[in-house]
This record gives sequence, structure tokens and C-alpha cells, in this order.
Amino acid sequence: MKNSELATAHGSAGIAAAMPGPHWSSSDLDTLRAKFYQLHIAVEQSPAATAITDTEGRIEYVNKRFLEVTGYSREELIGKTPAMIQSGLTPEIVYRALWQTLRSGQVWRGELQNRKKSGELYWEAETITPVRNDAGEVVHFVAVKEDITERKRQEEELRLLASVFQTGQATLITDPEMRIERVNQAFTDITGYLPEEVIGHTPRLFQSGRHDKAFYSQLWQDVLEAGHWQGEIWNRNKYGEIYPLWQSITAVHDEAGNIRHFIAVFHNIAERKRLEQELEQQATRDHLTGAYNRRAFDAAMRKAVRQAERSDNTFSLLLFDIDLFKSVNDQHGHDTGDVILKRLALLVGKALRSTDLLARWGGEEFAILLQDTSAQGASIFAERLRQQVAETRLHGLAVTISLGIAEYRRGESPEEMLTRADSALYRAKRAGRNRVGIADTHP
Repeated sequence: MKNSELATAHGSAGIAAAMPGPHWSSSDLDTLRAKFYQLHIAVEQSPAATAITDTEGRIEYVNKRFLEVTGYSREELIGKTPAMIQSGLTPEIVYRALWQTLRSGQVWRGELQNRKKSGELYWEAETITPVRNDAGEVVHFVAVKEDITERKRQEEELRLLASVFQTGQATLITDPEMRIERVNQAFTDITGYLPEEVIGHTPRLFQSGRHDKAFYSQLWQDVLEAGHWQGEIWNRNKYGEIYPLWQSITAVHDEAGNIRHFIAVFHNIAERKRLEQELEQQATRDHLTGAYNRRAFDAAMRKAVRQAERSDNTFSLLLFDIDLFKSVNDQHGHDTGDVILKRLALLVGKALRSTDLLARWGGEEFAILLQDTSAQGASIFAERLRQQVAETRLHGLAVTISLGIAEYRRGESPEEMLTRADSALYRAKRAGRNRVGIADTHP
């Protein structure tokens, strides 16, 4: 490369401006030219973006990497100042400190957010060095820049993850063998375990015993095949208390597709479950006796009919009420009547199986659904219940009940079955009360 070409490539900072005097020999000049050429090639091909400016910041030279990063051509940059790549997002105080440092003859180091020709933002870590002449005067500035956009993105992600990690969601991170590596404060708040008590252990430490092997097998199948699972799970805390969680588990893979970590995020849903149960109680239970209400009983009846239609099983319906209950209310007051209703419901409930259902049908009338029970079995149960009530004083009073029984007949509706049971109850009352009436099994 000729001197003129080098000078053009470097601008006023080029080799021509720094050539020695005529007393140098031809061989010395050739050696010097070779060294300058080597220097030029090294800077031009450097992986670090490099720019040389005059003392006013006007660009005299940029290397190939600078052009690649900014998207500008050399012709567009020479003679301009770095203001053309400024984003407008770097605080002005940064630039004031930069120039104050350079004009004092010191090296400035810092980070700037700039903008490419395409409009894309990027971050640079810059080192700007003053260049002095033989008289010690600053004649140029050399800026060496490193694109740190990816590093800044990763730092931002780490900050974001750190902030998420410390939110109200309990979080634990394990290695591929499920050994716990890290937990957050919300984890300790929910489970009671300090980090040092769980790190190195597996989450089996928290198992409540409420889930079988099939549950965990399906859970981990979802995690390993789909990379994620979420759902309700019951765990045990440090103090032995079992509580419900809503939990998500995610498998984190490396670039080769290998699992590096599992991340579990969860929160305690005990309060939500309590509210759901309370709402369920309000929607399906009688507020006075705690027995199911008529709406819930209707739904149970229709379900029992569908099941009976699909199988050979049968079921029976009992309707019963308190004999002469109006007289109890009139003589002892409605408060006493309410107590008797509650105690009767409690007494009957204790006599039922877990598959049976008791409902307050209205006023002093109740209904019982006896699953897998024929009319004969229902009549035995009803007679035993009638005797138990007659022998028990409810709130200090002797009361009796009358009962009507109907066994399900294939093809009949719940309403038809209720009508038959009600007729059987009416016959028991008409026969003198404190009796059991049984509806005809066949039409």
C-alpha cells in the first residue's frame, strides 16, 4: 500500500501526517512503512470496533468492525462526530463526564447505549484514550468499543429472574437428580424450612402421603415429555401440617437438550379451598340443620337414576317428617323447634353410610337416599330409625317420625318416585303416625 493510500485510509491521523524527515534512509523508510502497514492491518481487522477522532471528536478513521456494528459506511462516518450514532437514551451527565475526563488528559471507560443506522439500539463498553504528540499535546482520541448488547440482555434477564425469585410465589430449583439447589424466602414462609434444611435433599421431603405412586408417575411423565406440569398437590410442611398447593414444575434444558434443572413454583391454596368449601356448603347445604338442601338432593336423585339405568343396581328413597311438629312449635316456640330439627338431622346422619344422603326437604320434612338398597332393606333401616327416634328425647322432648319408602322402578323419573314415597308417607300418617309406609314396588 502506498503512503497516499494509507493516508486516505487513516485520514489526518494516517501515516502521511507522521512521516519522518528527509534525513531518514530509504531502508529505514521502507521498514517504517512496513510497520505502519502491519499496524493498519492489525487495527483494521481487530475484532474490537475502533475509531480515531480529532480533539473535537470528528471521526478521522474507523475500522471494519466499527462499520459492521453500526451499519454505516466509512464515507458516511468520516468527518462526522459520534453524535450520529447516539441513541438519545444515554444520560447527558455521562457525556459531560466523558469529555471532562478526556480534556484532562485521562482515559475514559464506560458504557453507552447507541443506535445503528437501521435504528436498532445496542450497548457498547468503550475505552477512549487521548493520544499525545512529542510535545505532550493531545492531538487525537482513540476509542475501542466492545458490543455488550447480549451481555446487557443477560444481565437484565438475571435481574428479572432475581426479582421474580423473590416474589410471593414460593420457588425451588433442583439439579437433574432432583436435589434442591436453591429456594426463596416465600418457600420458607410456606413450608417452614430454612434453605440449609432442604438444600441437597429432594422434594420427597415434603410428600404428604395423600397421593399414590400413579399420581407422581403421571406428574413426572408430563414434565419429562412436555417439559411442564401444573396442578393441585398436597404437601407436608416442617411442622407436619398437610396443606394444598397449586404448583407448576418446569424442566430447564441446555443447548444440547439435556435437563439441567427443574424449577418448581407454588403457592398455598388452603384459603381458596376453604372458601370453595364454604361456597359449596352455602349452595348445597341447609343453613339450619347442615343436611343437604333440596337442590342438592334433586341432583343426587337424578344421578342415582342414571346410574341405576346403566346397571342392575337399585336404590330407595325415604321421606319422613316429625309427627305433630306444629304443636311442638306452638307449645315450645320456634327456637325449640329449630333445635329439635338440628338434633334430629344429627341423629339420622349418624345412622347413615357414607354413600347415603340426607336432605332437609322443607319445614320438618326430610329425605334420605339409600344407595344399593331395596325396599326390603330400606324398610328394615326405616323401622330401626323410627324406633331410635321414638326412644330418644330431643331437647328434652319426646317426638316421633313417620316414614314413606319407595324403591326405584326402572324407567320412572325422580318426580314419579318422589310421588310414590310421599304417598307412602301419607298412608303411614293416616294409619296413626309413628309408622313406616312402603310404596308398591311394581306398577
